[in-house]
Amino acid sequence: MDLELPEELRLLGQTVRRFVTRELDPIADQVERENRIPESVLRSMRDLGLYGLVIPKEHGGLGLSALGMCVVMEELSRANLCFRIMITTNNGIGSLGLVYAGSPELQRRHLPELASGEKIGCFALTEPEAGSDAASLRTTATRDGGEYVIHGAKIWITNADIADYFTVMATVDRSLGSRGLTAFWVERDTPGLTVGRSEPKMGLHGTRVAEVLLDGCRVPASARLGEEGDGFKLAMRVLDHGRLSIAASSVGAAQRLLEAMVEHARTRVQFGRPIAENQAIAWMLADSATEIEAARGLVLAAAWKKDRGERATRHCSMAKLYCSEMAGRVADRAVQVFGGMGYMSGNIAERYYRDLRVYRLYEGTSEIQRLVISRDLLEG
Repeated sequence: MDLELPEELRLLGQTVRRFVTRELDPIADQVERENRIPESVLRSMRDLGLYGLVIPKEHGGLGLSALGMCVVMEELSRANLCFRIMITTNNGIGSLGLVYAGSPELQRRHLPELASGEKIGCFALTEPEAGSDAASLRTTATRDGGEYVIHGAKIWITNADIADYFTVMATVDRSLGSRGLTAFWVERDTPGLTVGRSEPKMGLHGTRVAEVLLDGCRVPASARLGEEGDGFKLAMRVLDHGRLSIAASSVGAAQRLLEAMVEHARTRVQFGRPIAENQAIAWMLADSATEIEAARGLVLAAAWKKDRGERATRHCSMAKLYCSEMAGRVADRAVQVFGGMGYMSGNIAERYYRDLRVYRLYEGTSEIQRLVISRDLLEG
């Protein structure tokens, strides 16, 4: 594995870094207060091509490799994490089901819209009784001639309030467990689909999650992604990508926090000297820097395997597990280094401390990642 980034990806990273520095970071606190991303910024992200990072070039996207996606996610995460969520949802769980298993006609009609940012996608999997245990979901899809009739309720669906398209996971036969799960591409204006109110969250202000209700929602059989029973495998493939994205984002956020910690430790004077001269502070910086480098290595290894076409489920889970927990530790140290001001609203440590906490929960909790890793090891 070559640890040196290809020149084109290095330049891409620099371009995104400049965009983050000039346009995203200055409004991070505004987005936090208003719980919305200004339309002008969304337009700039569309112009930069960020909505179509991993969508194939033949459908209007950039067609980035897994490594390229990780480079962009790391850089985007140097600002308010809501910007990364907006982009990665559309690129990952909001569109990859269509990329991997959609019919040529569905791909031709909808992928260009998603790649341009004209339309937004989301992934409707989680239910009140089915989160980590996806095989227990209760949303049903019953075949009726050339259509499926979908009944069920989804919760905490990211971007549901603004999504135009929903990848809906349902079961065609509950008795089959995971083998009955099937994915469907559902358009927002389909009768029977209703988006509920947005739910308040601890962090990630600027993006929203909402309930999605499906009451006799009829979709044509052509809206099915893959065959009946392929849904679980498709969801896991999509989540592999999402987990790697979260891992890369964790590295970027932790790196930004470390830089803020270093700057504060150099300039904050207590007892007549910078606090950086205190061993307790210096060791927190050293531990954080070491863990960030180790985490970046896991991200690169997983991306390298995916780009070589190798099975990378275990490595994506390892990267997501370690990087998300590493970022939590760095955020905790950052609050400690900043002291009382690190606990105050508006401080970078306080915001990241809240925003990063969900990284250990969504797209598979840390416990689920350990289960995936151990099962893969034991089953060979």
